Amino acid sequence: MILSTGRVLYHYHTGTMTRKSQGPSERCPESLVEINPVDARRLGIEEGQFVKITSRRGTLSAKARLTDRSAQGTIFMNFHFHEAAVNLLTNPALDPIGKIPEYKVCAVKVEAA
Repeated sequence: MILSTGRVLYHYHTGTMTRKSQGPSERCPESLVEINPVDARRLGIEEGQFVKITSRRGTLSAKARLTDRSAQGTIFMNFHFHEAAVNLLTNPALDPIGKIPEYKVCAVKVEAA
C-alpha cells in the first residue's frame, strides 16, 4: 500500500506546543491510520483496532480510522505524535536541489495488530 503523511487542522509540526493545549488535544488526541473501508475489510481491520505499518525503514502501530477520505490502496497518517513517529517509516533521502527530505509518501505493508 502507499502511505501518505501530512497534517491535521488542530496540531502544528510535532505538536510540542499544540499537544499541551486542551482544545487541540481534545479534537485530535492521538495519531490514527486512515484507511479505506474496502482495504480494511480485505485486511481484516476494524474501526479503532490497532494496525501495524511496516516500511523498509521500520514498523509502528496506531489505531485504524476507516474513512473514504483515503483512496483504496492508500493510507494516511499525520506526523504530530512521537508515539507514532510516521516519518521514521518514510525515506529520508534529500531532494538534490531543495534539500527537502522525502517524508510525504512511501510503500508500506499494513496488517491487523
